[in-house]
Amino acid sequence: MTNNKEVSAEQQIATIGQEMRVANKAFESIGPGISLFGSARIPRDHPFYKLGLELGARIARLGVPVIAGGGPGMMEAANRGAFEAGGRSVGLNIHLPRETTNNPYQTDSLHFEHFSSRKATFFEHSLAYVVLPGGFGTLDELFEAITLIQTHKHPPVPVILVGTAFWSGLISWIRSQPMAHEMIGPSGLERILVTDDLDEVIQRVQEAIAAEASQEPALPG
Repeated sequence: MTNNKEVSAEQQIATIGQEMRVANKAFESIGPGISLFGSARIPRDHPFYKLGLELGARIARLGVPVIAGGGPGMMEAANRGAFEAGGRSVGLNIHLPRETTNNPYQTDSLHFEHFSSRKATFFEHSLAYVVLPGGFGTLDELFEAITLIQTHKHPPVPVILVGTAFWSGLISWIRSQPMAHEMIGPSGLERILVTDDLDEVIQRVQEAIAAEASQEPALPG
């Protein structure tokens, strides 16, 4: 007798693998970019949305793709800023109960059923992470990025938290609790920048782009 749970797991594994293969093929022509994370619940008249618009535009003008989640809120702001600046605006779209439509500001649209393949695509093709205010999904992306960098599963790229009033309490808690109890090493926060200065964000992004450009291509095997 067939185990439905096993079949379901096998089907999910096959779908996840296929989604990653499609994404990797797409990024062969897109190239590495800068990922922007943030809440789907931010309305268009909110100051955070305007912040996402400006950052998306400024990063796109550096000549690199802007990669966002393809949904509404901060994801739309980042995609829209890049799109309206004439840059490459990549949406990693996923269908969720609260996000039934994708934003229209995408030059490249990829579609995912599973968070695991979607997040892997973010992490495999990003030169830096710019993290705007957000909820559990944004925190999940932030902490997974930090974990991958800390465990050397991903190159040590910048992680930039935009909005000191929003993020300072989290950073203080990390220092006073997990870091104080030695659950996080002293280098755990070294690569994280918390700032309100968009010029500083752009400088870090430019440094990440320059670091990638300076790497020698691998010799053919």
